[in-house]
Amino acid sequence: MNFKRLEELHQTKTGLVLFGTVELALLYLFASLAINSGSLWQWGLTLILLIGVGQNFVRLMIGVVRAR
Repeated sequence: MNFKRLEELHQTKTGLVLFGTVELALLYLFASLAINSGSLWQWGLTLILLIGVGQNFVRLMIGVVRAR
């Protein structure tokens, strides 16, 4: 799968849910590791994933509202 197909998938509602779910799972994993170890790079990655999950959620909600 190339980047163009991934980008096209990311523009769909299904893709947003898929990417959001994967990012949410990774967020949970790295947040748990960061709390346990206190490692700054894990906290940084947790913050980046939190922003990504937020962006996907907002884009999904905008898509749902516009579809009505």
